[in-house]
Amino acid sequence: MFYLIKNFTTFATKRKDLSQIISITALASISPLGNDPKVVWENYKKENHCFITQFLDHKQTLVAQLDDNSKALVEALRQSDIKYKSLDKSVLYAMVASRKAIKSAGWTSKDVFGINIGSSRGATDLFEKHFKDYLATGKAQTLASPTTTLGNISSWVAHDLQSLGPEISHSITCSTALHALLNGVAWLRAGMTDKFLVGGSEAPLTDFTIGQMRALKIYSNSEEAFPNRALDIEKTQNTMILGEGAAVCCLEIGKKENALAYVAGIGYATEILEHNISISAEAICFQRSMKMALENTDLLEVDAIVMHAPGTKAGDLTEYKAIQKVFGGNLPMLTTNKWKIGHTFGASGMLSIELGILMMLQQEFIGVPFAEVQKPRKQIRKVLVNSVGFGGNAVSILLSI
Repeated sequence: MFYLIKNFTTFATKRKDLSQIISITALASISPLGNDPKVVWENYKKENHCFITQFLDHKQTLVAQLDDNSKALVEALRQSDIKYKSLDKSVLYAMVASRKAIKSAGWTSKDVFGINIGSSRGATDLFEKHFKDYLATGKAQTLASPTTTLGNISSWVAHDLQSLGPEISHSITCSTALHALLNGVAWLRAGMTDKFLVGGSEAPLTDFTIGQMRALKIYSNSEEAFPNRALDIEKTQNTMILGEGAAVCCLEIGKKENALAYVAGIGYATEILEHNISISAEAICFQRSMKMALENTDLLEVDAIVMHAPGTKAGDLTEYKAIQKVFGGNLPMLTTNKWKIGHTFGASGMLSIELGILMMLQQEFIGVPFAEVQKPRKQIRKVLVNSVGFGGNAVSILLSI
C-alpha cells in the first residue's frame, strides 16, 4: 500500500511538473532578414523575398544568403580568435546568434545553463572542402575531423560563452531546432537546470547540398516574381529554395518578468513512412503533434499558425490537410516564412518561432503575399509553430503571451 501511494505521489508530482511555465526570455537570429529584431521585423513587413542567384551545382541557383551586415559580423568573429578561423559557417552563425541571445536575456558566464543547438547537415561547407583536398592530395588535414563533427556546434558555443552546463548537439533533419526546444523544456521541467539555450544553425549553400535537393526534384526552377510558392496549395511544381542562418532562444523555468513569450504547449510525433522523404497524405504526424500541443487549449484561442510549408507540392498540401483535420472549418490565420527566406533546414523551426513571437509582440499578422488569407483575428495571443523533417518527425509548439 505504501508503495502504491508513494508511486502515485511521484506520478502526480511529474504531472504537476509538466504544467510548469516555461518563459522565452530572449531570442536572437542571424539570417537573410538581418540580425537585429527591429531590422528583422522591418524586413518581414516588406513584400519582397530575399533570393538572389549564386553559381552552385554547375549552374545559376536561387538561394537566400545572409545580409551584408550579418556576413560582416560572422567574419569579425572568425578573425577574433585564431581557433575560430578553422570553424565552419554553421558553427560561427550559432555563435553570433548565441552571443546576442544571452546578452539580451542578461545571462553571464556565472550562470549555469544548458546548450542544445542542432543542425540538419552540420559543417557541410567545410566537409566538402576537406574531402576535395583529400581527393587532390591523398591526405586529410589535421583538423578535418574535430571541425566537421556535429557536436562541434554546441561545444564551440559553450566555449565562446564560457558556460559550464550540459551541451547537446543533434540532427533531426528539418525539425532539429524545435526538437532542441523540446529537450530544453524537458531538462527544465525535470529540475536538472534552470536555464537552457536552444536552437538550430544551418549553412547549406554548397554545391553538393544543392545537388542533393535537385536530385530529389524539389528545388525551384520557377521564374515567377515569388519563386518559392510556399503555401500556394494549387502549385503544379516543387519550389523549395535553400537559405542559411541560425536562431536560438533562452528558456527559463517559471513566469519571468522579462519573458517575450511562453511555451504554452508542446507536441511531437513520428509516423511510419511510405517513402524515404514523404509523409502521409494527411500528415498523420502533424495531426498528432498539433493535438498534443493543443491538449489543454480551446482551438478557437489559436490565432495563427506558422506552418513548416517548405514550398513543395506534397509537403505544403499534406500539412494544410492536417490543419484542416485538427481545426475543422474555423482555421487560424496561416503563414510561413519560406517564401521569403527559403528553407534553412535545421534552423527553420526556430526562425518560425521568431516570426510567431514578433507577430504577437507587434500585434500584426505577416502573411504570404500570394496565399489565401484566413479570417483575420482581432488579436494575436496564441501562435502554433509547426516543423517536420525527413523521417516524418513532426514537432508543434504553442506560444502565448
